[in-house]
Amino acid sequence: MVIPFELIALTISIALAFDLVNGFHDAANSIATVVSTRVLSPFYAVIWAAFFNLLAMFVFAPHVADTISKIVKIESLDINYIYVILIALISAIIWDLFTWQLGLPTSSSHALIGALAGAGIAFGGWDALYWEKIIEIGSFIFLAPLIGFFFAFIFMALVYFLCRNFYPSTIINFFGKGQLISAALYSLGHGANDAQKTMGIIMAVLIASGHFKADKELSLSNMETLWVILTCHAAMAIGTALGGWRIVKTMGMKIVKLKPVGGFCAETASAVTLFIATHFGIPVSTTHTIIGAIVGVGTVTHPLSKIKWKVAANIVWAWILTIPSTALLAWFLFEIFSYFKNL
Repeated sequence: MVIPFELIALTISIALAFDLVNGFHDAANSIATVVSTRVLSPFYAVIWAAFFNLLAMFVFAPHVADTISKIVKIESLDINYIYVILIALISAIIWDLFTWQLGLPTSSSHALIGALAGAGIAFGGWDALYWEKIIEIGSFIFLAPLIGFFFAFIFMALVYFLCRNFYPSTIINFFGKGQLISAALYSLGHGANDAQKTMGIIMAVLIASGHFKADKELSLSNMETLWVILTCHAAMAIGTALGGWRIVKTMGMKIVKLKPVGGFCAETASAVTLFIATHFGIPVSTTHTIIGAIVGVGTVTHPLSKIKWKVAANIVWAWILTIPSTALLAWFLFEIFSYFKNL
């Protein structure tokens, strides 16, 4: 079957729109701590984050993209698979905009993964999914924030010990400047892990449409795939530059009040977590990671009673609901689409 070029172009365009919304929705991940500690103004913070989101394409190999492209089993020249991706993207965008409106820092990654699973099941049943990939990704719903928490707790405790004899003003000044580096590192990890998810989607579309073979690899040196890498990172960077201020407020100010030293440790811990995950091709939630790190810092710097656990609990519930909600939404939309397509 020849798949219409217009359908392929539409699906890729919506994938890039998702990437832009992802950057917009997740801008808070990159800038919440550096804004809440007043090291950078919101305007300069998003520009700083957007630049390093874009720079990530030159640093990390696209292992995450390969994982995402293999969630649903692809049949070459199967137009239904294009429909699965299209509906999954629409469902994930709806969920991102809905949670942004509520100010909830949910995972765009898990919204996409849940939607792909739901649309894939609606089309081909339970056997349409690569369950080993789903289970691996699902395990990091819990592991990513715990790893971020662990590194942040260790970093914060270590900094407290090493800086115990310094004046507070010296520490604030030093780590205020240090946050420029930690925010850059976190944005680098965010751009690498999240932009690659959309790259994986576009590669899946091109494989399903017969333009690429299943073993085609993304590479900056390959002119056939260069445009995929460039456009996905550019869309992510633009979305980040637009910023999602509702979520910045939730993450940077409502969970625990951070000082520059805490912001530095949270961002550095999150960056380390994202670097490791991206290297091994694991699409983790950058949102989960930074929030786990913020709580990790808070447990060192504040009494447990000062951490706003109710806010944290609302965020955790949003995490838990993301994959089943987007899966159900995508399944429902695919069923409606199939009904009208078959009339």
